Amino acid sequence: KPFVCGDCNKRFATKFSLRMHLCVHTSEKPFTCDDCGKSFKNGSTLTLHQRIHTGEKLFPCADCGKSFTTSWRFIRHQLIHSSEKPYSCADCGKSFNCSFDL
Repeated sequence: KPFVCGDCNKRFATKFSLRMHLCVHTSEKPFTCDDCGKSFKNGSTLTLHQRIHTGEKLFPCADCGKSFTTSWRFIRHQLIHSSEKPYSCADCGKSFNCSFDL
């Protein structure tokens, strides 16, 4: 990977990837939502954000029909349909299907 970040020495295969990474070290947010003016460090985050305005939900649940704007929200939702609860509270012993519910 020939392109190296001068701040953290992380390497990238393309100059474009390095340029996008450099935003991590600055407060630069070059991608702006035309609907609300909110700015983002990368285009993919802007695209996800724009679904708030369009109402586009690309990830429907086959079990209950609820739809989600992002894959991670859909994956997290699918856990409610599972009886598996691998996360237990050390204080009360109650079990959960997501670690963030502890």
